[in-house]
Amino acid sequence: MKEKDKKLTDIIDGMSLEDKALMLTQYPIDSICGNKEIVTGCWDMDGMTNDMIMRVGTVLNVANGETADRIRAIRKENGIDDPLMFMLDVIHGYRTIFPIPLAMACSFDTELVEECARIAAVEAAADGVDATFSPMVDLARDARWGRVMETAGEDPYLGGEMGKAYIRGYHNGGLACCVKHFAAYGAAEGGRDYDTTDVSERNLNEHYLRAYCECVKEKPEMFMSSFNLLNGKPLLAHPELTVDKLRDEWGFNGVLISDYNAVRELNVHGYAATPRDCALTAFNAELDIEMCSPCYANNLPDLVREGVVDEKSLDEKVYRVLKMKDRCGLYDIDKSTDTQKRDKITLCEEFRAAAKKAEERSCVLLKNDGVLPLKKSANIALVGPFADEKYIFGHWASTGRADDVVTVQQGIERTLGRTVESEKGCSYDLLSDDESGFDAAVRFAQNSDVIVACVGEHMYNSGESHSRADIALPKVQTALLHRLKTLGKPVVLVVFGGRPLALTDVLPLSDAVLYAWQGGTECGSAIASLLYGDAVPSAKTVMSFPRSSGQCPIYYNHFQTGRPRASGKPAVLSGDICTVGYDDEYNDPLFPFGYGLSYTTFDYSDLKLDKAKMRRDGKITATVTVNNTGDRDGTEIVQWYIRDKFASVVRPVKELKGYERVELKAGESKTVRFEITKDTLAFFTDGGAFDAESGDFDLFVGGNSRDCLQTGFALVD
Repeated sequence: MKEKDKKLTDIIDGMSLEDKALMLTQYPIDSICGNKEIVTGCWDMDGMTNDMIMRVGTVLNVANGETADRIRAIRKENGIDDPLMFMLDVIHGYRTIFPIPLAMACSFDTELVEECARIAAVEAAADGVDATFSPMVDLARDARWGRVMETAGEDPYLGGEMGKAYIRGYHNGGLACCVKHFAAYGAAEGGRDYDTTDVSERNLNEHYLRAYCECVKEKPEMFMSSFNLLNGKPLLAHPELTVDKLRDEWGFNGVLISDYNAVRELNVHGYAATPRDCALTAFNAELDIEMCSPCYANNLPDLVREGVVDEKSLDEKVYRVLKMKDRCGLYDIDKSTDTQKRDKITLCEEFRAAAKKAEERSCVLLKNDGVLPLKKSANIALVGPFADEKYIFGHWASTGRADDVVTVQQGIERTLGRTVESEKGCSYDLLSDDESGFDAAVRFAQNSDVIVACVGEHMYNSGESHSRADIALPKVQTALLHRLKTLGKPVVLVVFGGRPLALTDVLPLSDAVLYAWQGGTECGSAIASLLYGDAVPSAKTVMSFPRSSGQCPIYYNHFQTGRPRASGKPAVLSGDICTVGYDDEYNDPLFPFGYGLSYTTFDYSDLKLDKAKMRRDGKITATVTVNNTGDRDGTEIVQWYIRDKFASVVRPVKELKGYERVELKAGESKTVRFEITKDTLAFFTDGGAFDAESGDFDLFVGGNSRDCLQTGFALVD
């Protein structure tokens, strides 16, 4: 163990037990100053005096640099010298807002993600923020779950790559960060946020923990424990994960912070009978900071005095918190907000340009029957509840403001250099049945050359605590599209969502579908560039799009069953019985993982391996030729998948093992390479070891997880 910093140990030696407990306690900033600009949950002082709140070690939800300066001044007036650390959920931008993380992952562009995270950090740090509660690397297999919008989707490998990119970006921009939510928060039953999770040890290790483990490599300052039940116990009652796995096996030596009120919720779950029991359970899980509940503050001092808790263990936790503050430079500088610098860089043209680029690379073209890109001379009818809506920048948008957002209508007007009118037609409210605007929308569209319909779900119908049982397009919007279709005009759908929506009913009503997700400050500008061909779509789906809500959870890297349904069709159509599937629905998703079209086409050919057999200390190099067969330059995301055909534990039908963004001019071909080693093939074997087993493997390569070239190879001893 490294020798401890004497400066920090001296601070600890001068602290009382009460001071130490408060150093491990975090409360919202409005508990000190009364500001309520940013609220992320309910909290209760519950025995905490104003003096105790004033002396906590860290706070969350700092609203701006002026507020941070005021809190520092208040603490100094009260004789508190230790620097306060300010934290905030900077999820996909600070003031310049980027596409939601689920959309950003569709770019398969870690360099872009890193740069956007850096910009977010630069803006946040200039406005008083020291740390963000991001990245979120929970595995998301159920589109009903509202928080899929914060994830990188359903693949653990891609989730880890995106998580590491965010960490690098935050660090480069001067912000500490927190990997969340450890662990398996994304497996909530029924897709209901906060609900119970029940995941086998193998599924945990193989899928749900992989991205967290990868993120440790980039040395994040914090991990956040989740507040869900996992296999019958709250996460903080799983020291085999928080201590044995996270700290001992993975080597994480930073700060473990709870999610909001998670320590006190040990009681609500029915696990710990008293606040004292809650504190002791969390302490034994090596939790360093309790967020927004007072179990540590009210109970740790007495637990130490009674000999139940070792003060040396308490000091270790305090030291980790002080070390994090020191790593952020808080003991070396007297911080205050440089408002001139902040106002100069915030929402500057450079940052806006990055936001536009990010959305251009995040929108997925799901369908195009030749109508896109639009001609700039065409007479378009811009309709739908999101045609001129500013609330399209995404949930969890930190200090982002709707007034800063470019709407689709504004983006098209800037692209065309002329005024464009729009007609809503209906509300975006989920349960609205008001069709009173249909006639006006139809009259508005009847003389157009093409209809551009902006539909989907509002950004506040996804995100934390916003799960949905039915993820189809709201019925009133579907009814509007039926009316518009009767005009016989080409219809382009621009779909907004924080999750993959079930588009089965509206797909036949469209000639093209551009899935825009929720795209940040420059959302409308980027959509206009894509619609008119100034930018070319390249994004690929990172969650399977279900045909209906009843298919959820649905994901590409599932297991083969002993009774597969070859056709994948509903039993009432195929006559298949005693095979896995539904009577009334297909097995396959509407759009598979990794799917996305472009304004050009790509052909894969000549898949080769440099050898058919590989020894454990060797490697195989695979090559494939990718050809742009269209008349437009474009970017293809080449995806490599592997299947272990027979193993001590059944393996998924496909697993993403690598990808590459390949830029190709019209008519150009490139050879793309992929290296396979023993580590590429490793998994948690039946004996529990992470290793590769000898045997036969399938290798797939293509532009999505469904449509691939295939070959085989073997690993030999």
